[in-house]
Amino acid sequence: MLQVANIRANKEAYIEALKKRNFDAQQLFSEVLDLDETRRSTQAELDDTLAESNKLSKEIGLLFKTGEHQKANRLKEETSELKERSKTLSEKLTETTAALEKHLYNIPNIPNPLVPAGASEEDNEEIFREGEVPQLAEGSLPHWELAKKYDIIDFELGNKITGAGFPVYKGKGARLQRALISYFLDKNVAAGYTEYQMPLMVNEASGFGTGQLPDKEGQMYHVTEDNLYLIPTAEVPVTNMFRDELLSDSDLPIACTGYTPCFRREAGSYGAHVRGLNRLHQFDKVEIVRIEKPGDSYKALDGMVEQVKDILRELKLPYRILRLCGGDLGFTSALTYDFEVFSTAQDRWLEISSCSNFETFQANRLKLRYKTADGKKQLAHTLNGSSLALPRVLAGILENYQTPEGIQVPEVLIPYTGFDMIN
Repeated sequence: MLQVANIRANKEAYIEALKKRNFDAQQLFSEVLDLDETRRSTQAELDDTLAESNKLSKEIGLLFKTGEHQKANRLKEETSELKERSKTLSEKLTETTAALEKHLYNIPNIPNPLVPAGASEEDNEEIFREGEVPQLAEGSLPHWELAKKYDIIDFELGNKITGAGFPVYKGKGARLQRALISYFLDKNVAAGYTEYQMPLMVNEASGFGTGQLPDKEGQMYHVTEDNLYLIPTAEVPVTNMFRDELLSDSDLPIACTGYTPCFRREAGSYGAHVRGLNRLHQFDKVEIVRIEKPGDSYKALDGMVEQVKDILRELKLPYRILRLCGGDLGFTSALTYDFEVFSTAQDRWLEISSCSNFETFQANRLKLRYKTADGKKQLAHTLNGSSLALPRVLAGILENYQTPEGIQVPEVLIPYTGFDMIN
């Protein structure tokens, strides 16, 4: 969430920057500043009214003590009027603050200057590419057919139990999935991240804290009776550990990692681009989250990118990195790098990770601050990244490592799986 003071100080620059997102902020910013002016003037009037009421209450007490009852009773009438005025002002302040907050919740983050302008994913910038695309034998199959051939993932059984987008992993498929989770966590812990095991449901405050609400409310599974939400990513519970916290300068940086299933009510569509593991309603993901001082956050983002690079190099999967354009940038992000692995059997790139810097946008919602060395309170920067999302990594492994004899297991995973071939 943007800070009103920053909107006031940088209004025209922010309006211009948000054009990269194809977002016209002119009217919304004017309404925000008007509401804030009303809020501040109402608060000042309420403070003055309460102060006057308190002053008169003290005078009334003294007048009763000195026997001046008539004068005291006249002042009591004045205090009654002041109390009514205070009640009216308090209600106005609550309504204005709520309206202001609602406006602010609907304004996306200001994109970093590095973010290219653009309307959609077609305008994202490729900034890095590594790894050789393997030459597959004739008759090579996409992963959903490999899953059926080797009986390692059952999409139809998942559909029977729950519905489309909830696959069942079987035998070596389940073991490979577990191997990837353990490998990702071990890599992150070795890089200095502390491992957490988090709840799979969060309350409404947590959803608002990291920006999933109200922006992505329709994409989240909602347990209505308890007003809880199934998490779309571990980013939500992990980052919310620090909601309403005042950290000390020495606490930072904080680096967390965690594995969770993730749940997303994405709109259904048809075709090879969403078949099999390409798009699911439930999937596994290992996440990394960082809390940083503002001056260190972009160096930390570069470090997260290198962390994902290192994993993909060890898996020996061909990948590329995209800098997302304004039209494809997430609501809360100031700068995002997407990783895509090349699926040889599908002959296309599959997104497997996003690493983002939110700057103070989430921290302002979370009221996540730290005390600087000179004692000042300042909003921290938050960052998160997939390290990694499993479905499309698994799809890439199955397709790129397939041979006429079966599917080879990447060498780095063999100690985790206990086997080197699926056949």
